[in-house]
Amino acid sequence: MYRFYCRPAPSSIVSRPSIPKQPTARAIAAIRWTLSLRGYLKLLAVLQAAFLVAYGVVAGTAVPRSNPREEIRAAAPAPRVQPAPRPITKLEVQQLMAGHNLLNLKNSVLDIQQGNACYTVQTSIDPNLQNSLLQRLDLKNSRTIGIVIMDARDGRVLAMVGHDKTDPSRNPCLESRFPAASVFKIITAAAAVETCDLDPGSMLNYSGGKYTLTKSQIQAKSPKNANRISLKESFAQSINPVFGKLGAHALGREVIESYAEAFGFNREIGFELPTRPSRIELSNDAFGLAEVASGYNRTTRISPLHGALMAAALVNQGRLIDPTIVDWIAAEDGRTIYQSQAVFQKQAIDPETSRVLCELMQATVRSGTASREFHKHGDARIFSRLDIGGKTGHISDGTPDTRFDWFVGYARENQGPGRIVFSVAVAHEERIGTTASAYAALAIKEYFRSHVVGVAPTGRRPPRS
Repeated sequence: MYRFYCRPAPSSIVSRPSIPKQPTARAIAAIRWTLSLRGYLKLLAVLQAAFLVAYGVVAGTAVPRSNPREEIRAAAPAPRVQPAPRPITKLEVQQLMAGHNLLNLKNSVLDIQQGNACYTVQTSIDPNLQNSLLQRLDLKNSRTIGIVIMDARDGRVLAMVGHDKTDPSRNPCLESRFPAASVFKIITAAAAVETCDLDPGSMLNYSGGKYTLTKSQIQAKSPKNANRISLKESFAQSINPVFGKLGAHALGREVIESYAEAFGFNREIGFELPTRPSRIELSNDAFGLAEVASGYNRTTRISPLHGALMAAALVNQGRLIDPTIVDWIAAEDGRTIYQSQAVFQKQAIDPETSRVLCELMQATVRSGTASREFHKHGDARIFSRLDIGGKTGHISDGTPDTRFDWFVGYARENQGPGRIVFSVAVAHEERIGTTASAYAALAIKEYFRSHVVGVAPTGRRPPRS
């Protein structure tokens, strides 16, 4: 048997080196493409570097490099942003307007200086209406005159004309120093309609004279020969005993007081000019209540401005509105810092009650205490398309040389949006001159003659805010 053994080759034997494989044609093409791309990128980098070097040389020779400190020193400071003027409140407007009572303005725009600042004030005054009233003031026979004409839609005061013989610097339109007289019958009638279920045709009794008021005239039980009259006619003719009995027996202190306050008595009026509240004082005495309810007293006092607000409540379905005489105020840079707007207060009376009161006031103009003046001064061409109502008031101050004369009411278009309210108070001296009703008729004629239906309220547009 033969056996075979394998053993390693001797160390002296050298192995033959291996021969590498030759690359294929595709590999050779890839190598050549890679070499060409690298060369292109290198060439592009060289050209870019050369361009940057050349630009740096040219820029360096054309514009000398400046000192960084000089650049900082030469830079202009950034402009300071001025803060926008802060809007101001109605109370601040009162402070701004201090010393400017705006009585008898002949232009609707005025400039006011306060410290180093100057403000432009655009008022709501209608110059045509204002100047027309100013030209017709009876200064000879009147101790005091206060006339306020207001747009019932937004409370803008269109005219504020006045005269005070004792102190020309005062503004009688804003002072509650006039006895309300029979103007207070508006409040008494409203309270009676709502709490006693009265309507214009309700029949009432009275005895004695129409314009007197005695304790015997307000007895709860009427005499057999008592006069009978409707609520509408008693209001139109301003019969004191009728309203005195209502106040003393049908209404009472609490009702009269609550309705007076609902119409704005004993509280401040929101206005751009300072005003004093209208005042009413009530007692538990029956005859004292009768005096207040009929206006037969000198302690209940109101301002012409407040009278216009009472009339506006009737036109606006029982809601009071805040008056305004400043449309807008602009600072020196033209920005608006105050812009007025219509502000309605809470309901004073029901809308139906306001409609009844307007009917009573219409009777005053058509057949009552104001009919004579309106027939004399009325312009049929203008008045025929208007619904006009009002309430007169007359009382003396206890002396023969001062007699107060009131007319408070409204005028509105039968077919159109125009409606104004007016309040006129005149303190006549020994001789009766131009009456309050005559001033009101003049204002109505002037306003509706110069205002076309649908024309926007007077006054320039406010500047930017």
